[in-house]
Amino acid sequence: MNRAIRDDDVTAFRRDGAAPLRGLVSPGDVEALRAAVDELMARPSPRAKVASAAGDPGLFFEDFCNWGEVDAFRRFVLDGSLAPVAAALMGAREVRFHHDHVLVKEGGTVTPTPWHQDQPYYDIDGAMTVSFWIPLDPVGRESTLEFLAGSHLGPWLMPRSFASREAKWFPDGSLGDPPDIEADRGRYPILGWAVEPGDAVAFHMLTLHAAAGSATRRRVFSARFIGEDVRHAPRPWATSPEFPGLAETLPAGAPLDHPLFPVVWRE
Repeated sequence: MNRAIRDDDVTAFRRDGAAPLRGLVSPGDVEALRAAVDELMARPSPRAKVASAAGDPGLFFEDFCNWGEVDAFRRFVLDGSLAPVAAALMGAREVRFHHDHVLVKEGGTVTPTPWHQDQPYYDIDGAMTVSFWIPLDPVGRESTLEFLAGSHLGPWLMPRSFASREAKWFPDGSLGDPPDIEADRGRYPILGWAVEPGDAVAFHMLTLHAAAGSATRRRVFSARFIGEDVRHAPRPWATSPEFPGLAETLPAGAPLDHPLFPVVWRE
């Protein structure tokens, strides 16, 4: 880690639900993650998907939960320096790694990432959550991840499939939909930052966020962590990502004490 977490980072994260952490990731880790992401794109896992719309001249590639097979990912999330930062941001006494997520928008991709919260797609309940969005290429303000400040303090909102906007998770009508932020962006406290390799953006799993397409290549490695108040919440549908067999081995309401979610830091 190039620098320690600061009090103002923690304040911004807890107030806004998102905060930029400049120079958090070492150049060596950036290079290792770049090589691993390129290798994963050449040989994707069975969990990979293309999220770009039909006819998009670019490509939006995603892959999930590869830390068990990709050495560079495993070393970074288990032995790297993110865990104590996650603990400070969440105010946690214990930190578990939840999952990794690779997101690549090739240059010329026009498909946006719509406004959404992450946690409703998962099988967890609890407030101690943090994701690190780690760019492996320079990302300009126009194509960076954007956040609705303070939205992590509000209600859960309906998760929908990005392309078809189907309610494939919670039954349609059981949760409210996100506001139409793009219709009147000036009404909303939108945050976003141009970032460089070595920077990271930390955000709560309930913070509304979105991103435009990208004129240049945008490789991102995302690492997601949870604190001790998070509990297993099995769903009657396939979550994104899926954890096959977990519902049969971990009861509802149980801490995520499971090899899939290793402890990476304790007070």
